[in-house]
Amino acid sequence: AALSQETGLSKAAVTSLIADLAERGLVQEGKIDRRGTVGRPGTEVRIDPGHAAGIGLELNVDYLAVSLRDLGGQVRFRSSVPMPLVDGPDGRSYPPGPVLDLAAQQLREALGAAASEGLWVAGATIAPPGPVDYEGASVRFASNLGWSDVPLGRELEQRLGTDLPPLSLENDAKLSALAEAPRLARQGITDLVYLTGDIGVGAGIIADGNLIRGWSGFSGEVGHIGLDPAGPRCRCGRRGCWETLVGFDTVLAVLDAEDPARSGRLPMQERLRRIRTLLDAGDARLEDRFARLPEDLVRGAGVLVDVLNPQAIVLGGYFGAFADRLVRPVQEALDLRLLAQDGRVEVSASVLGLDAAAAGGAAVALERVLADPLLAPPLPAGTARA
Repeated sequence: AALSQETGLSKAAVTSLIADLAERGLVQEGKIDRRGTVGRPGTEVRIDPGHAAGIGLELNVDYLAVSLRDLGGQVRFRSSVPMPLVDGPDGRSYPPGPVLDLAAQQLREALGAAASEGLWVAGATIAPPGPVDYEGASVRFASNLGWSDVPLGRELEQRLGTDLPPLSLENDAKLSALAEAPRLARQGITDLVYLTGDIGVGAGIIADGNLIRGWSGFSGEVGHIGLDPAGPRCRCGRRGCWETLVGFDTVLAVLDAEDPARSGRLPMQERLRRIRTLLDAGDARLEDRFARLPEDLVRGAGVLVDVLNPQAIVLGGYFGAFADRLVRPVQEALDLRLLAQDGRVEVSASVLGLDAAAAGGAAVALERVLADPLLAPPLPAGTARA
C-alpha cells in the first residue's frame, strides 16, 4: 500500500512490478507489516543483494585495484596489484600495453569470482587518473602515466572479447567522491570536495548532490592549480602546480634512494606501512615533511573553499592514510581563513581508503540496472533467493 501511494500506481500494478523485479533477483519480500492498519497487512520489500553486481577497476599510478560489489553494496571480491612499469628517462614509465594486459587479467578474476557466486555483472567502470572521453571510452590525458588519447574501451574489448561486460570510464577522483557521497548525505552534506593524494592530486566535486564533470570532463584537475610560477616543473609541463608541493613524490623524495618505500614495484599498502613505521620511529626527515604538508595542502584547498564553498573536504589516497597527521592541522588552518562563520568546511578522511575509486566504479556500473531493471535476466527456475 505504501509503494502504491508513493508511486501513484494501483496495488495490482505494484504487485506485478515487484514480482517481475523479484524474478530478476533485484528485490525480495521481507517481513509482514502488522502495525494495526486497516486491511491486509503489508509486506516489506527490500533489495536482493544476491544476484546482481558491478565491477570497478582503478588504474592508479602505483596500483591496479578491482572491486566486485553486489547490489547491497557488499564486497564480493577485491584485488590490488602494483602497476606494471618499466624504466624510462625519468625512472618511471607506464606503457599502455602491459598496463591493459594486467587490467584485463584483473577483470577476468573479478568476472570469475562473480560467476562462482552466481552473480550477474551489470557492467564495469574503469577509473583512470585523468579526464576521459565518455563517448569514445578513452583516456584523454593522464600526465602522471604519460598517456594521451588511449582507447581503453577498444583495447579491453580486444583482450576480453565477449567476456567484457558493458564498459564505462570515469575519472578516479570523481568516482571516489561518488563512493563517499551517500555516507555524507546521511549527515546532510550535499556539497563536498574529495581530494585524492597520489603522485598527482585530483578532486571529485559534488554540488547540491550532483557530480560536476565540466563541459569537457576536465573538472577536478586541481593538482594543476598554479601556486608558484617560479616553482618546479610539473609533469603536465607547467611550473608550480599544487601537486608539485603535496604529491606523494614530495614525501618519497626525503627518503634514501634505496628505501623500499620508493619502489614503484612494491604494493602501495606496503609503501604506506613503511612510511608509517619510519614516522612512528621518529624519522626526522618525514616528521619535517609532514609538519610542513598541511600548510601546502591549505594553499590549494583554500582556493577550492573560496571558489566552491563546500560543506566538506574528504582526504583520500595517501592524505587519508595519514589523516592523524593532516586532518586536524588542515581543519584549523582553514578555520583561521574563514570569510564567515557559516562558511566552515568539515575536513575528514575517506572511510574507503585506497578502495574508494574502485568502489565508486562498481556503484556506477550498477546504476545501469537501477535505471533499467529489465537489463537483468530472469533467474533460472529453482534459483535460491538470498
